[in-house]
Amino acid sequence: MTSVIAFIGLGHMGGPMAANLAATGRRVIGFDLVPAELASAAAAGVEAADSAALAVAEADVVITMLPAGRHVLALYGEQGLLAAAKPGTLFIDCSTIDVEDAVRAHTAAGEAGHRALDAPVSGGVTGAEAATLTFMVGGAETEFAEATPLLDAMGGKIVHCGGAGAGQAAKICNNMILGISMIAVSEAFVLGESLGLSHQALYDVASTASGQCWALTTNCPVPGPVPASPANRDYRPGFAAPLMAKDLGLAANALRAGGIDAGLGGRAAEMYAAFAEGEGATQDFSGIVHALRATTTDRNGPAS
Repeated sequence: MTSVIAFIGLGHMGGPMAANLAATGRRVIGFDLVPAELASAAAAGVEAADSAALAVAEADVVITMLPAGRHVLALYGEQGLLAAAKPGTLFIDCSTIDVEDAVRAHTAAGEAGHRALDAPVSGGVTGAEAATLTFMVGGAETEFAEATPLLDAMGGKIVHCGGAGAGQAAKICNNMILGISMIAVSEAFVLGESLGLSHQALYDVASTASGQCWALTTNCPVPGPVPASPANRDYRPGFAAPLMAKDLGLAANALRAGGIDAGLGGRAAEMYAAFAEGEGATQDFSGIVHALRATTTDRNGPAS
C-alpha cells in the first residue's frame, strides 16, 4: 500500500475522490486554494496542508484535479510541484485537459526525474462520491500497474488507453459522444412535445428501443421519467454545462488539428458554448433542452 498520497484540487470532484482514498486507510495530504473545500476534505479524513508544495513534499504519489491544462502545467512548473516532490514521485493528473497539454505534463515530469499518468474521469460528482468513476489512463504500463490500486479505490472501471495523452484522447472522444447524444435526446423530446407526445410515452418507447442511450436513461433532460436525473432537481448540475462546453471545445480543437470534418462535434461545441455563457452557466448539461425549446419558440411561436 502506498504510504503517502498528495491530492491537489479538492472541489466537487477532487474532494470526494480524496475522501474515498482516505477511507481505505491510506494517508492522504490535500490542498486547495478554497479554504472551505480544504476544510470539507479535512472533515472527511484528508490531512490539510498549507500549500501544494508542502502537500507533495512527503508524497509517493501526487494526484491533481484542476480546471484546465494551464493550471496543471503552472502547478508542475512555475509553482514548483515537480521541484518540491521526492525523486521518482508518480504524478497522476485526473483533470480533463488538452491532449497536447497532457503530453507536456508527462514530459515535464520526466525531465524533473518523476513519472506521470494522465487519468481523466467520467461519472460526475455522483460517481466521485460513490467511488464508481471510470478512469481513462495514458502512460507506461509500469506506472499504470502501480496506480491501479489507488484508482480502484476511487472508481469502478479502470482502462489503460495507451501512452502519454491517450487517457485525455479517450475522454474527449467519449464526451463528444455524450454531448451530441444529449442534444439529440433533447431535440427528440422537443419534437415529441410539438407532436403531442407525453414525456413518459416517448421515454417508455425510446428507453427500450434503438434510441436508448445514457443521456436518455440516466440523465434524462426532462422531469419525470428518470427520478434521479438533474431535470428533477431544477437542473442542478451533476455535470455542469460549462464543463461540457469545455470538453467539447477540447474535442473541437483536436478535430481541427487532425483535419477531421466532423460536423456534429463542431456544432455541439458551438451550441454548448452559447448555452454555458447564458442561462446554462449554473445548470446541468441536460438543460440544453431549454435552449432548444427557446429556439423552437422564437421560430414558430410558443412550443406546445
